[in-house]
Amino acid sequence: MTTLIDRIREAHSGVRPHVRVTPLDRSAMLSTTLGCDVWLKCDFLQPTGSFKLRGATNKMRLLADTARDTGVITASTGNHGRAVAHAGQVFGVGVTVYIGNTTPQMKADAIRAAGATLVEIEGGSLEAEIAARQEAERRGIPYVAPYNDFDTIAGQGTLGMELVEQAADLDAVFVCVGGGGLVSGLGTALKELSPKTHLVGVWPEASRCMLDSLHAGEIIATPESPTLSDGSSGAVEQGSVTFPICQQVIDETLTVSEVEIARAMRQVALAECWMVEGAAGVALAGLIQTAERYRGKKVAVILCGRNIALETFVDAMELGRT
Repeated sequence: MTTLIDRIREAHSGVRPHVRVTPLDRSAMLSTTLGCDVWLKCDFLQPTGSFKLRGATNKMRLLADTARDTGVITASTGNHGRAVAHAGQVFGVGVTVYIGNTTPQMKADAIRAAGATLVEIEGGSLEAEIAARQEAERRGIPYVAPYNDFDTIAGQGTLGMELVEQAADLDAVFVCVGGGGLVSGLGTALKELSPKTHLVGVWPEASRCMLDSLHAGEIIATPESPTLSDGSSGAVEQGSVTFPICQQVIDETLTVSEVEIARAMRQVALAECWMVEGAAGVALAGLIQTAERYRGKKVAVILCGRNIALETFVDAMELGRT
């Protein structure tokens, strides 16, 4: 049986040239400020502005031969839908994206601009996932899951392959966690290729379904509040294959407040003149919160996306002053 690490290795070459090998850049200012050797994995530089292009491209290239006539259906909080739409254009596959009515308008507009058909439903990300999967089953066409799929996870795992190739001596990696697709792929690659690297999963306090589920030992529903990290928000689909992987690969868990997220986003803007979205801020906020424990260590922060409305970013910069 093909293992997940085998799928990741195959995807690592298979998704090129449609997925970039993004830079791992040292931040001199953050290193000085935090007392760690801080490296930033710049996946916000992917063509669609987030790491989601990795998983979407891997899934779509494997589906392309059978899906060109039928198209595919997916569900998204924004970044995944945009990535699937982009991959659909690359491989000549029609894409329909279900979104909840809480999806930021700029992300919905970006999905449409990428050529997808958009279906908005009442509710959040989980309701969109359920509706999309049901419609795909009814019509007998492929459903491209945002995280609950081994091909998607394998695509996200290519980020871990790159990290090890770029810096084999990392002491720790900080990453935002939502449905668990990125941390599952990244963590699987690290455990196989750099097992000494400590993987730290970070959640916004306002949206921590996977974390609460890990504590409970099963996937549970938990209260959700609005968060700057809209890309990681929402409940986790029952039976998701990411849950047992998260149990195995995450070494440490942290939560951060909205003020901490905003401060981290502001730190990136001040240190590097980069505009990143809330989920990227979550990962850095986790490092800032625990920097004393990683003093003198070489650490990487996954800057997973840049897709944020200008007004929201400006508000975050103001909040980050506090």
